[in-house]
Amino acid sequence: MLGNGALYHHGSHRDLLWSPVDSSPGRQGVNAIIVPTARRPAHLAEAANLALALNCTLVTLHSGKWTSAAEATQRLPAGIDLIAIDVPEPARLRLPCWETSRLLAGTVFARRTDLSAKRNLALMLSHMLGWSRILFVDDDITALNPDDVQKASGLLDTHNAVGLQITGFPDNSVVCHAYRQAGGKQQSFIGGGALAVEVNRSNSFFPDIYNDDWFFLLDGYKWLQPTAVTGKVVQSPYDPFRNPERARAEELGDVLAEGIYWLLDQDRSIIDADQDHWARFLMKRRQFVEGVLEMVEGDTLEPNDKARKIAALKGSLGRLALITPVLCESYLRAWAVDRQRWRRHVALLPTRQQRVPALAALSRRGSPHLTWQLGRKSSQQQPV
Repeated sequence: MLGNGALYHHGSHRDLLWSPVDSSPGRQGVNAIIVPTARRPAHLAEAANLALALNCTLVTLHSGKWTSAAEATQRLPAGIDLIAIDVPEPARLRLPCWETSRLLAGTVFARRTDLSAKRNLALMLSHMLGWSRILFVDDDITALNPDDVQKASGLLDTHNAVGLQITGFPDNSVVCHAYRQAGGKQQSFIGGGALAVEVNRSNSFFPDIYNDDWFFLLDGYKWLQPTAVTGKVVQSPYDPFRNPERARAEELGDVLAEGIYWLLDQDRSIIDADQDHWARFLMKRRQFVEGVLEMVEGDTLEPNDKARKIAALKGSLGRLALITPVLCESYLRAWAVDRQRWRRHVALLPTRQQRVPALAALSRRGSPHLTWQLGRKSSQQQPV
């Protein structure tokens, strides 16, 4: 049995955030709502209604077989100020060549989603169009309240990022879902699923790894960027145990993020994340996951449900066995290089752009332009 789980795992990092008792609506509001999406356009309805209520732009970033910029333009309300973009493979995008991605390329740790690329693309577009405040929303987030977003905007006067508290289905890794469902004390942290960002003050980026949003919130040297939480949204339910591959794919990002935030919880610094720290933390992580596995094995569950959870946890343990202190330290060194690379990249972007040239500038030089659609409100619909 896991016993005192706090010895091996911090079930909450909420003390790192400023949680105001009350906050006033921002006078400025947000310039745009950004939704990375791979689901059918019906999943954009709540974000579209929020954009209409706040009188701001909605940017939808599409990939996969279920959605496209053209379909979103046809199905979303005519009165919305929409920029819908079809996002191709990251190699075609005008993004830096990440040292963190190079480190993991060709290994089992290489990520196979484009979520981080979409979020970074949105940051680039914001810089070029002069948007100072944006709201990232995932396409499985509901109960979006305009008043909460306005309060988050008000907090951006003094904070670089403000998360909306995610309720409903918990926003956690597979391992933490198993821990909670087996009776462990586990909370959710804020993240990119509902995150307001002050673009001009934040010089961070989203690395291509699970928990990319936790990395985005870091200041790169010692602690978090000035970060707060307010309001609430609801996450739609999903099955975290459907396939053990999900747990495997999350393990490195979960180890790195939890290992860094373990230090922050103790008022220590990112600088303290050396090989000795990672050797100790990896041992704690193994003890934690093995303890969760023992909790699940002893739980009274429907046999198929138990088997799926056990398979997921064993998948995490298998991937964990390949993670070394050297890899963890090397990743953080590469991440520090990428932060500098991102700042230089952003500094060279053209600014005060109109939408058409800004959208064209999202493509890597020598690659075909992305396809995009402007909503009917703007009366410009043809792709570049």
